[in-house]
Parts: sequence; structure tokens; C-alpha cells
Amino acid sequence: MKIFEFQGRDLLRAYGIPVPAGQVIESVENAAGAFKAVTANQASPLAVIKAQVHAGGRGKAGFVKLVKSAAEAETAARFMFTNRMKSPQTPPEGLEVTKLLVAAAVDIAVRPAVVGDGPIPIDSDDAHEEFYLAITTDRKTRRNILIASREGGVEIETVAHERPEAIIKEPLDPLAGMHPYQARNVAAALGFKGKQISQAADVMLKLSRLFVEKDCTLAEINPLVITAGKDGQVMAIDAKFSFDDNGLFRHQDILAMADPKEENPAELRAQKFGLSYIALDGSIGCLVNGAGLAMSTMDIIKLHGGEPANFLDVGGGATEEAVTEAFSIILSDPKVKGVLVNIFGGIMRCDVIAQGIINAATKYKNADGSIGFKVPLVVRLEGTNVEAGRKLLEEARARIPTMQAGTDLSDAAKKVCAAIK
Repeated sequence: MKIFEFQGRDLLRAYGIPVPAGQVIESVENAAGAFKAVTANQASPLAVIKAQVHAGGRGKAGFVKLVKSAAEAETAARFMFTNRMKSPQTPPEGLEVTKLLVAAAVDIAVRPAVVGDGPIPIDSDDAHEEFYLAITTDRKTRRNILIASREGGVEIETVAHERPEAIIKEPLDPLAGMHPYQARNVAAALGFKGKQISQAADVMLKLSRLFVEKDCTLAEINPLVITAGKDGQVMAIDAKFSFDDNGLFRHQDILAMADPKEENPAELRAQKFGLSYIALDGSIGCLVNGAGLAMSTMDIIKLHGGEPANFLDVGGGATEEAVTEAFSIILSDPKVKGVLVNIFGGIMRCDVIAQGIINAATKYKNADGSIGFKVPLVVRLEGTNVEAGRKLLEEARARIPTMQAGTDLSDAAKKVCAAIK
């Protein structure tokens, strides 16, 4: 589960991490008032208008605007509310913007050029004091890890690819979490000086505690900055969080932050039936039991020239009701031109699975009221009672002419790819 930036900032604030003042608006009419409120204590009013969507690339897309007046705030808000945001992280059609964060702008300290063999030399004398901090899980070491960089405010993936030496990684203790000495060492390595070392370390320790206590899968601050002035303070400007769905039952406060309008409706529908579904951009729907088998199924579809339209794992003990719903979800996607069912019968017998597929197919109602699947359906079964299951499928072809069986996974992938062509 993901949340908006303004909700992430609220979480940081609740854990004692400094963030600028901000207000959320849902209409152009509220932009001027929000601007005046967040800049009330500034000598020269300056604010940032930021689209609230579950995707990155907002700045390059024009959905982060620096404004100097209430009139400019209204103009920026009108643009964002009346245009869909498109970036490499959004669908081709973009995302509708329904919420904006109006945040007080922060005067960020200028970073002096670094000469010599510093840990991460900066070759520009106008670079600002912006840093990247994140905690996530490193699946290779099976430990949570702090990721930090002196080059914040930009896409960290680009930094990691082009300048991997600019990334600091600090594994965290599975039981104790982050130790204070680790936070201080990382702060010093990032170039913080004097009292700012302890301020940055404090942010890291609090972020680590937040990550564990809220069952996060990602807790990111980008950028973490030093404010301008003699008494520069360490402050978080942007926040990005995602949470482990399996832990949400412990966090009703986090669950309450979910916005269904930002999620794929089919994915939400699948969750209600215990199905793991992720929509993709291809034309071949996949219905599989087991996450690993689902990944293999998508790979072999691509191997034979097709493109998977989804990842869908019905689980090891899928009921007929769940299978029927899975078909309905897959076929609700207008891009789907064919379906590949790949089931391994272990505890569940293949003949039972086959009968469930047949029942689902004969009960399925199309938008025009007709019964049965209009797109090609290829079924591959393997496991317990597989011959009995295949026999049932063969006998059902008279009633379901669009259905055929695959002798193995490769054969099934070839057949469904050929059928949609």
C-alpha cells in the first residue's frame, strides 16, 4: 500500500522529524488561502505547489511549481487540476490530480565546492545541501538497510546507475535496528558538520523506528536538506512511503490513509477474493496458482512472442468462486485478447480444477448478455489426476469452443500466442 506525500510528511512530523508547513487542497478556489496560510511567517512569500499522486517524475512533468503569490498559486493549481500528469512512472494516459500540497518553500543552503579526495566530490559551486535517505529491505542479505546519498533531490536510480560510489548502504541489526553510532557515521560520511551531524543522525534513527513500527516496505526522504543561514537546520522536504499489505491489520491509522481512487479497481476487486492481481500492458491474460509459476508463465508467453496482460495468482486452494471472479477480472480488461490458465494440481486435484474452470466458463456473462468466453482460452494442467482433468476439458469443448488444452507449458504458450494472432 502507498500513501500520498502529504500523508508521509504527517508521519515524519509525528515521529519528530522536522518538515515545512503545508496544507492540502482539492480545488482551485482554496489555493490562494492555502498559499497565504503557509507563507504567513515568511518575509518574502514563497511556496511550492505539488501534485499528490502515487507516481514520481512530477517535477519534470510540470506538476511541482514554485510560486511567489496567491495569484500564481491559483494559476498553478488550475493547471494541475485540469491536466493529467504524465511521466515515465504513470500509465500512458497519465493520472488525474485530485489533491495538491501547498507547502512553504525552504531556503536551502548552498554547498561549497569540494576539492580533493572527499568521499563524494561535488564539481559545482552552486549545488545545494540536499541529501537522499531511505530504509528498505535488502532481499540479498535478508536485512533492512539504510540507503543514503549526498546527491538528493534527483532520481536516486539514475545516481545509482551512473555513480554507484555516491550511494552509502548501511545494513541494520535485525533485532536492535539502527545503532546510534551507525547513524553518526553515515551523517559524517555524507558531509554533515558540527551540530548537523547529530540532527541528521536523529532523523535516521527516527526514520528507522518508523519503518519497523509501521511495517513499511519503503521509508524515503528525498531530499533531506540543510536550511540556509548561520544556524542551518536539517529538514525533510519530501516523503515517500509504502507498507506491507500483510501488516496492515495492525495499523488501522495507516489503512485509513488509503485512497481507492489511486488504485487499480481490478486490483482492489481481486483483494476482496484473496487473489494476487497486478495489471500489465499486454494482451494475454494469465490465471495461475503460485507466484513463481505465474512469473514463469509470463516469461514463456514473452518467449513465444506474446505480452502478458496481468499477473494473477489464485493461490493453492482456490475455490470455484475465486476462479470465476479471476476470469471476470481478467476479461474486464479490454486489452485482453486471450487467456492462458496454467495450474499445477498438488493438494487440489486436476479434475476438480478442470471442472471449476468449465463451470466458470459456462457461468460467465459477457457485456452483451451472452454466456461463455469470447476470447481464446488455453488451459494447461499438471499434477494429481491430470488425465481425468484433461478428459473433462476435452469433453467440454463442444460447449466452450474457444477453449483448448495445452500438453505442457510451452505448448500452451504457443497455442495462446497463435490464437490471438
